Amino acid sequence: MVTSAFVSSTNEPIGSGLQPRKQSHYLTAPLPSTRMPPGVPYIIGNEAAERFSFYGMRTILVVFMTKYLMGANGTADHITDPQAREWFHLFVAAVYFFPLIGALIADAIFGKYLTIISLSIVYCLGHLALALNDTRVGLAIGLMLIAIGSGGIKPCVSSNVGDQFGPHNRHLLTRVYLWFYFAINVGSAISMFLTPVLLEKLGPHVAFGTPGLLMLLATWVFWLGRKKMTHAPPLSQTMLKGARNPLMEYVREVFSPEGRKALLNLLPLYVVIAVFWSLYDQCSAAWVQQAEHMDRHLFGLEWTADQFQVFNPILVMIYVPLFAYVIYPALNQVFPLTPLRKMAIGFFFTFFSYLVPAWVETRISGGFQPTIGWQILAYVFLMASEIMVYATGLEFSYTQAPPKMKSMIMALFLATNTAGNLFTSAVNVFIQNPDGTSKLTGANYYLFFAGLMLMAAIAFIFLATQYRGKTFIQEEQPAPT
Repeated sequence: MVTSAFVSSTNEPIGSGLQPRKQSHYLTAPLPSTRMPPGVPYIIGNEAAERFSFYGMRTILVVFMTKYLMGANGTADHITDPQAREWFHLFVAAVYFFPLIGALIADAIFGKYLTIISLSIVYCLGHLALALNDTRVGLAIGLMLIAIGSGGIKPCVSSNVGDQFGPHNRHLLTRVYLWFYFAINVGSAISMFLTPVLLEKLGPHVAFGTPGLLMLLATWVFWLGRKKMTHAPPLSQTMLKGARNPLMEYVREVFSPEGRKALLNLLPLYVVIAVFWSLYDQCSAAWVQQAEHMDRHLFGLEWTADQFQVFNPILVMIYVPLFAYVIYPALNQVFPLTPLRKMAIGFFFTFFSYLVPAWVETRISGGFQPTIGWQILAYVFLMASEIMVYATGLEFSYTQAPPKMKSMIMALFLATNTAGNLFTSAVNVFIQNPDGTSKLTGANYYLFFAGLMLMAAIAFIFLATQYRGKTFIQEEQPAPT
């Protein structure tokens, strides 16, 4: 799936203590139950454009580094496949590290709106660097700025959606998050299909510049809705005069006895979830490189290797209603389908997804050119695992987080992606021989990660049986008048 800061709850009690700016839209008079808060369209529009920008850039990143990267003197400066995977996974790791910083500054100091709008500008500058400079310097600057901007806003965006709802309309949350999730995948599906064509036909400047323009549009749309949104105040605005530093107060909450217990319960599970991300994000790196050696004629089209990633969001848009209304209810008739059981099943789907590219590699090594349609089967398994691990993990993490630690726990859950991608990057550093060849070639590369996922899945089952966490459901309070 197209990963995003998606979760169907806020990090403050809904309707309690939310202090809008001068124009309040749900606190002055309850909205009819069929109407969405007026700030929601701006947030959803912003998310669709932002996901277009991120996944449009990410989709072409590996191909750009191995085929289009230039030196300062204007000559080709391409990097090897293992080096490209190393760069890619370091970038994704950085993207999912910065939510920890974003959650801290948003909840403790600046608030969500100011954090999102400020880091969105940083995000735009990252796209600009990639569009203007096709050297390693431009690549490094661009990816770092995008990691700071994109990662920093992740824990703020979804909770900002929830902040728009009060006690009288909280029943609309499920509907709004379905639209939110749908917008994520519409934006990413279009960009995953379009940007590879732009890269091939018009070059990297246009291919990276187009996502940059969409990020600028996303920032503008979010700014337009500033007076229509409800703004939850940060800790710095709600503390009593003379109280301790807001950062110190926030840290005190995180390391309170209740906070420490929640962290100690969740962290072992998060270690295993990191293994899932180590495999998942390779669909944008190793799988793309494999597609270069496959017959890419399918459905009457000749696909580019990176363009085939479009089946990621397409399958997610199919899976969301399918799992919600068919698969989960059916499984629940067989045995109680708890969040931890969903995630355990998802890990086994991840394992099966890697057996497909492993088999494909045996065919390529044997001198054959298998159809790229085999990657659809791999995506079928991988996207099922994403629905069961990622979406469920967000919900589970939210319910297990103490009330004042919701954003931080969400950020820690997103940081499992950082750990997984750092591991994948380290593997790709270790397997490089001095002559540029790899110690793990062909099917062995995929079988290594498949075996790792199988061991992680078994470990997760054991951890799940030992889990003794506590569920925190926030109390609903009357909206302030």
